[in-house]
Amino acid sequence: MKPAFAICVYALALIIGLTLSGCGGDQLSTEPGYATAARPQINQLLTDTLTAGAVVYVQSPSGNWLESFGTAIRGTNTRIPTDAHFRVGSVTKTWTGTVILQLVQEGKLSLSDPVSKFVANVPNGDAITIEQLLSMRGGLYNYTRDLAFNQTLDAQPNKVWTTGELLDIGFSQPEDFAPGTAFGYSNTNTVLLGFIIEQLTGISAADAMKARLFAPLGLIDTFLPSQNDTSLPAPAPHGYQWGTNAETATSEALSPERQAAAKNGTLQPTDVTGVSTSWAWTAGSGISTVKELAAYVQRMVGGGYLNADLQAKRLASCTPVVPSDPNSASYCLGLARFGTFYGHTGEIPGFNTFMGYDPMTQTTIVTWATSAQSPDGRAPANSIAQILMGELSKVAEVPDEGRP
Repeated sequence: MKPAFAICVYALALIIGLTLSGCGGDQLSTEPGYATAARPQINQLLTDTLTAGAVVYVQSPSGNWLESFGTAIRGTNTRIPTDAHFRVGSVTKTWTGTVILQLVQEGKLSLSDPVSKFVANVPNGDAITIEQLLSMRGGLYNYTRDLAFNQTLDAQPNKVWTTGELLDIGFSQPEDFAPGTAFGYSNTNTVLLGFIIEQLTGISAADAMKARLFAPLGLIDTFLPSQNDTSLPAPAPHGYQWGTNAETATSEALSPERQAAAKNGTLQPTDVTGVSTSWAWTAGSGISTVKELAAYVQRMVGGGYLNADLQAKRLASCTPVVPSDPNSASYCLGLARFGTFYGHTGEIPGFNTFMGYDPMTQTTIVTWATSAQSPDGRAPANSIAQILMGELSKVAEVPDEGRP
């Protein structure tokens, strides 16, 4: 899906189951073996996916690794600073979900409350619960699938969308399924949750996230921008989009002809660094840096935002996205699980993000890239995370006596 900041079933399944060279980051004097093994694979992936640049950050008992790859601006040799700001896309959903769960903890709402208690005129609003919105099981139509919406994004990239406009699109189409009967990723769900946050707190969703999530950790470069703010604070790379929103509204990949044009250079990506992301709001317009996002996911998964009982319930809520495959990636209460890692992915025009933390091994992976998808539909940061998981698992399999 473009504007694709969603975790679709296909992308989830992939996570679990220009010659670009690495640029120096905060590497150790003795480099971790997994980094040495992963680097050429990442370089090759960026070449294959026509991705201009990426940043990798791993904190692991096997050693930490921070490095940028490629270029901040296509056609130049400008390296990406490892502390650069980037758009996190649907990682924002975890911010929204965490604040909602804090409000549950405070008794201001219940997971079993119907959406109609807070928002009028929601289709099936009396039957859809807060829990189903968080777990993507409410059945509401995803407004970002709408063709007319995507055509407007292409024609008016700087349009500032209101919450009401987004919800009207989501409510205008028939529901995808009866509440609670299936999984269906829908940005409409998380915009509704953002609206509820503002109702219950009396402040903006951005201020609620800052006060509850970011300020306690001292995070100053992680925030939800205002709807009319299209800027990406310096330092920051440029973000690029292959194809139009309309032509990829229901497919991650460009047509075979357009893929061939991208490969031979006759099709070039669009620089979308400064376009409006107001249409994503609490479902995907957040901004962060790689180290700050790592600190956030460690607390979100490891504990600190919620009491022990609610935290345990959140992590135990994960349900396989593909019901017939218990090993497929899972979706939980406002976060996802990829094997042993809990976190989320994010795709928004110009950027793809993976954020994950494994509480058993205390390993953190945060990757981001300067394209949401490649012409063939691959999400580069997600694919980089898959490479890293593979190499880290090899390290874990080495017996202690076999290590230096």
